[in-house]
Amino acid sequence: MEIGWMHNLRQRQVLVFFVLLSMYGASADLGPYSVVEETERGSFVANVGKDLGLGLTEMSTRGARIISQWNKEHLQLKVQTGDLLINDKLDREKLCGPSEPCILHFQVLMEKPLEIFQAELRVKDINDHSPVFTEREMILKIPENSPIGTAFPLSNALDLDVGSNNVQNYKISPNSHFRVLTQNHSDGRKYPELVLDKELDREEEPEISLTLTALDGGSPPRYGTAQVRIEVVDSNDNAPEFEQSLYKVHIPEDSPVGSLVVTVSASDVDSGVYGKISYTFFQPSEDISKTLEVNPMTGEIRLREKVDFETVLSYEVDIKATDGGGLSGKCTLLLQVVDVNDNPPEVTVSALTTPIPENSPDIVVAVFSVSDPDSGDNGKTISSIQDDLPFLLKPSVKNFYTLVTQKTLDREERAEYNITITVTDMGTPRLKTEHNITVLVADVNDNAPAFTQTSYTLSVRENNSPALRIGSVRATDRDAGANAQVTYSLLPPLDPHVPLASLVSINPDNGHLFALRSLDYEALRAFEFRVGAADRGSPALSSQALVRVLVADDNDNAPFVLYPLQNASAPCTELVPRAAEAGYLVTKVVAVDGDSGQNAWLSYQLLKATEPGLFRVWAHNGEVRTARLLSERDAAKHRLVVLVKDNGEPPLSASVTLHLLLVDGFSQPYLPAPEAEAADAAPAAPLTVYLVVALASVSSLFLFSVLVFVAVRLCRRGGAASVGRCSVPEGPFPGHLVDVSGTGTLSQSYQYEVCLTGGSGSNEFKFLKPILPNLPPQCPGKEIEENRTFYNSFGFNIQ
Repeated sequence: MEIGWMHNLRQRQVLVFFVLLSMYGASADLGPYSVVEETERGSFVANVGKDLGLGLTEMSTRGARIISQWNKEHLQLKVQTGDLLINDKLDREKLCGPSEPCILHFQVLMEKPLEIFQAELRVKDINDHSPVFTEREMILKIPENSPIGTAFPLSNALDLDVGSNNVQNYKISPNSHFRVLTQNHSDGRKYPELVLDKELDREEEPEISLTLTALDGGSPPRYGTAQVRIEVVDSNDNAPEFEQSLYKVHIPEDSPVGSLVVTVSASDVDSGVYGKISYTFFQPSEDISKTLEVNPMTGEIRLREKVDFETVLSYEVDIKATDGGGLSGKCTLLLQVVDVNDNPPEVTVSALTTPIPENSPDIVVAVFSVSDPDSGDNGKTISSIQDDLPFLLKPSVKNFYTLVTQKTLDREERAEYNITITVTDMGTPRLKTEHNITVLVADVNDNAPAFTQTSYTLSVRENNSPALRIGSVRATDRDAGANAQVTYSLLPPLDPHVPLASLVSINPDNGHLFALRSLDYEALRAFEFRVGAADRGSPALSSQALVRVLVADDNDNAPFVLYPLQNASAPCTELVPRAAEAGYLVTKVVAVDGDSGQNAWLSYQLLKATEPGLFRVWAHNGEVRTARLLSERDAAKHRLVVLVKDNGEPPLSASVTLHLLLVDGFSQPYLPAPEAEAADAAPAAPLTVYLVVALASVSSLFLFSVLVFVAVRLCRRGGAASVGRCSVPEGPFPGHLVDVSGTGTLSQSYQYEVCLTGGSGSNEFKFLKPILPNLPPQCPGKEIEENRTFYNSFGFNIQ
């Protein structure tokens, strides 16, 4: 049944009670209040706030409401003043029928804090109904020999009003034979009896017509009339008599229509037509006429419609037995309705709070009342909910219950609860009612976004196009709504020297990462940064993850030749003694590649040669060696083009041109092997030493003469162009250019120093001197300190 404040239920559904109703006992009753029926709407009944001892604003702040189980809202509470007003005209007859007093029960509910006050309203009757006879004309057959003082009962008039406004008196129109007496039923109703004051004589007056008037006790009184027609019949000196004056019968309320209630029986000692008896209800009420029927011939009383214990507990009616002569007798039937458990309990939800926030304990979810119109054990109820739910039922006042949370709820674990309130009575068989309510759990921002990985490793090739998507990160949030909407951002870099803002950007909505500019592997091979994920809750929660970006190398750097340099003003000429054997190391091409991995693996090959087959280039280290013994027929000048190529895809290459000059007279045509050096170190015999000194002296004189001759020839040419100069880079080669990635072409343990110096009119050449791995070669400029100087016929300075 809807309660009085259901019109604003939607607003009440968001109400959260912060106290438990179970902490309060039954409050003192209010009233009783009284009001006259048919009072106009808006009329003042009482000031509830004053009766409760509350101020004017306290009624409003505490959320006072009227709760009732009526079908209509008869009362309204004006919370601003505390006045209880009539919301609709009250008709006492419709509300309570013949019951007196007419009391309407209702409750005053205080929500903050929660209290329930029992109250009652008594509706007073006014004289707004006139008496009405069910029989507009009553016919009596009275024997002419009836003795004076014989009373003949008449049908009573019905008045819907109660108390003094009901029928109080009966009057009969003036006549010479009869008077009327007002008698009382056991239930308080008044009925008329016609009393014979003067003997009848059928021959003088066979029929008498009278007017019966029923008066109520109102002011002014109302009245109703009926006609009484009396037929004077011949003598019938014996009236019917019942076997029992009172019949008490119990009948279950679930008895079907047509069930036999009782059979009454009366007898008449007269014979003939005066001994035939017919049965009728005497002055039955409207409920009796609708519920029971009597067989006029047999006296069987049966149900015309089903009885309901919850509506009428008992019925009382007089049964009249009338013989053929008009004489009658009476008995009383008292019918008690026996209650059976035919009504399931009823659940009325007064307040419902949904959704409820998670992580909040002891929340009042619902307030409801339970009622069962049955009586005894049939009206006793037990309420319960499912055992596997985090909710608890707590009894409150007068069949009220509160549904509260038993522990804090977690929306991420369960967002919705379907609660079934089961109410079972104690009757036989037991009847139950199930009421389902759905409780939603509102989300609270209690979960931070979580990345799918604690760290991400992304790879991107160098020389990428700007705004290229290089990968993405993803975080999820177990919350809902705005609390689960994740926004991504770049956090300040761990290394302040990394220009993160110019390298990458992140899409704040989906976590996609983009490279802002083209990356260069040779400048930046890898970098790390942190990304953050924050939700839109209040307060916002966040988490972070580490992203490492690896730049993959592309073959975008061609080999670079360190030696010999190709930008000198004059080409570098390497001198090769004609006495050199096969495999003699002429020179070495040194190159590096800025790339890494296989893109930096260099290979060397001889692209062009003046005389193919005379020299060869080692593919892995760039060493240029003689392929065979030199002869006098070989040309003195040779030009070699060496190609240096990396192993990238596609491969890149560079070429270098070598100029070689074949010369005679080198004392060391090739670098001695370690074994030869060890053998020469042995002490020579004194004779050998003398021979060597003599030979050296002679050779020196000869060589000196040749050099002087050549010098004179050269001076005559007037400073003609020099044979050739070889330029080398100033200063030592840096060690990182010699071997970049461990796969370089020039070993640090085997370096060569080449320095060409020239003066006015002569050239000096420092040739292929091995040096220590960690000592850089020295070129002191145009003046070279020499221990010994020999000039051969070609003008070369050999050291």
